[in-house]
Amino acid sequence: MLSQRTIETSVGLFLLAAIGALLVLAFKVSGLTSFFKTEGYNVTASFDDIGQLKVRAAVKISGVTIGEVSAIQLDPTTYKAVVTLHIHSNMKDIPDDSSAAILTAGLLGDNYIEISPMYSKTFLKNGSDIEDTNAAMILEKLIGQFLFKIGNNSSDSSATNSNDKSVEKKKSISKGE
Repeated sequence: MLSQRTIETSVGLFLLAAIGALLVLAFKVSGLTSFFKTEGYNVTASFDDIGQLKVRAAVKISGVTIGEVSAIQLDPTTYKAVVTLHIHSNMKDIPDDSSAAILTAGLLGDNYIEISPMYSKTFLKNGSDIEDTNAAMILEKLIGQFLFKIGNNSSDSSATNSNDKSVEKKKSISKGE
């Protein structure tokens, strides 16, 4: 039979292993593993509106993560958001005429940057700028525009209906009905 001391030591080691596993999981989920910088290069892209994009958001090509957002700043002259993207070193052949768009993971998910490669024979390198960008689509703005259009269409149709009725009334009066 096992001694009391062996059982307590086994339970203690199991507990330490469980705490270690939880710490690794916490670092992975929170994105704090980015403190250990991976090799790569930085490129920038300017956007009219970045929505809820945050530092450490994913940078993807065809759904595969190839980097992350490392900084977001406001350009004081153009008032555009300048986003710095840290691309992993194994992705060296991204054409320099590629486009970048801010997309949402799911309906209400986090924002990320999707790069769509094009056809140039020259490639992005450290300090390059992605010229072709598409701003984030913001759900609140889209709903507001939709409601505004509905409101204008209903007021236009009600104005048209009341004008039609007044024209019909004038016609009937002029005919002597």
